[in-house]
Amino acid sequence: MPEKILANPRFRVTLCRQLKIYADKWKHLVLTRKDQILKMFRSTRVRRARDFVRAGIAREHLSRLVDLGVLMRPARGLYVLSDDAPTEHRSLVEAALIVPSGNICLLSALQFHGLTTQAPFEVWLAIHHKSRMPKCESVSMRIQRFSGLALTWGVEQHILEGTRVHVYSAAKTVADCFKFRNKLGLDVAIESLRECLHQRKADRDDIWNAAKACRMTEVMRPYLEALV
Repeated sequence: MPEKILANPRFRVTLCRQLKIYADKWKHLVLTRKDQILKMFRSTRVRRARDFVRAGIAREHLSRLVDLGVLMRPARGLYVLSDDAPTEHRSLVEAALIVPSGNICLLSALQFHGLTTQAPFEVWLAIHHKSRMPKCESVSMRIQRFSGLALTWGVEQHILEGTRVHVYSAAKTVADCFKFRNKLGLDVAIESLRECLHQRKADRDDIWNAAKACRMTEVMRPYLEALV
């Protein structure tokens, strides 16, 4: 019976027409979704997969555009345009999108504020001491656990590549370096304090208040007095 239906010329013509209509509709849908996706990159250069899902765009369209070379997937769940030129802050942006509750800290914050010549290959990120450890193999992160004022004090918000990124202030970062001096080295902490004052990224009162928040007043007092 099916062979007789397929052998019918009128049925075959009708089938071809229906397949062409379906193909045209699918092509139009793909092009429409592509335009919609490209518009979303106008304001933010790195997007999460969930951003597209919330906009009603299925993940299959993202995979299709990756196969076509329109999009790239720099990390799991993140997408950028294939011709996008990343800035020096791209790793901070990716880390902020993967761990939205995290704060850029220590060596990464020092580099962001221009207080060190070091270029850490990992993104140093502070999270709540009871938070789950983030899992991401594509973005190298050095996770530190903070609590109390040490976690919440001195957090600044910066828009990098269209993404809101939380970074500790220069003064707070200096205090953190003294708190983690056994891990970073005392020389790094002293250099950060000297550069912070020299570049006027923060005054002594700001640094002293940060030292109070981090409970580092007794440790930092002699160094602040020496750099008069």
